[in-house]
Amino acid sequence: MKHLVATALLAGALALPAAASAADYSIMAPAAPGGGWDQTARSMQGALTAEGISGNVQVTNVPGAGGTIGLAQFVQEANGDPSKLIVGGYVMVGAILTNKAPVTLDAVTPIARLTGEYEVIVVPTASDIQDLAGLVAKLKADPGSVSWAGGSAGGTDHITAGLFAKTVGVDPKAVNYVAFSGGGEALAAVLGSQVTVGISGYGEFQSQVEAGALRVIGVSAPEKVAIINGPTFKEGGVDLVVQNWRGVWAGPGLSAEQTAAIGADIEKMVNSASWQKTLETKGWNNTYLPGEEFKTQLATEIASTEAILKDVGLVQ
Repeated sequence: MKHLVATALLAGALALPAAASAADYSIMAPAAPGGGWDQTARSMQGALTAEGISGNVQVTNVPGAGGTIGLAQFVQEANGDPSKLIVGGYVMVGAILTNKAPVTLDAVTPIARLTGEYEVIVVPTASDIQDLAGLVAKLKADPGSVSWAGGSAGGTDHITAGLFAKTVGVDPKAVNYVAFSGGGEALAAVLGSQVTVGISGYGEFQSQVEAGALRVIGVSAPEKVAIINGPTFKEGGVDLVVQNWRGVWAGPGLSAEQTAAIGADIEKMVNSASWQKTLETKGWNNTYLPGEEFKTQLATEIASTEAILKDVGLVQ
């Protein structure tokens, strides 16, 4: 009898549906380690695995040309593969336009806009530039004497530097902008005083600001950001607000069901405690927009970015 009961129980157990296994993902950060996209990809990796949304998440870096090299590679590798994701954002939109890239964001599947981040301008603590007024004076006296270290040409950092110059009455085409493919390289240039100022998202300079090696002289936010010890551009006399944004895409050739499943996983991540903690510690704003809404907003962003790039002389 015991044998029969055991057999029956085993048969019942085998008849139960198998528990759904968490999806595995590979996320491409189309930039060198240390920058905003790399941080976004690795923050996603941490949240997706910590919350049990994904069993295994790998991050790869493919730097170059404002993300357009990685994007072209991703489109080839991710076609029809729902396990592959790529992060990008405002910088990539600008780089596609300035580089006249043959592969654009039309080739990938929008999953979600994730975060927004304001730009900061930093100087080494020993710099003779003490505040925004000092930077503006130097810029007006000789624009070429002020070198700006930031991310890829045509990206948010470059656009902000151009808009900053224009706002204070300096020809944006005269801005001496030095582009780096990763946040780590730009940081090293600023720390080594190879450039006058650094411009990027706060997350890329945060550790060195907190260590006392760098000083924030301006933040492109409309009002004070809690974790950033520095004045807004407006407080420094420069009437300018700029917000970078980042999002995630999947490859081409996916079914509606596959796209919806990825979107559901990302939505769970965005609503998780792990992700909320990341936003708080990095000073990122939650600008979440799901697939179709993101796609609509993206079209608007591309049009407005093209207008800005023309205005500052980066696109003809």
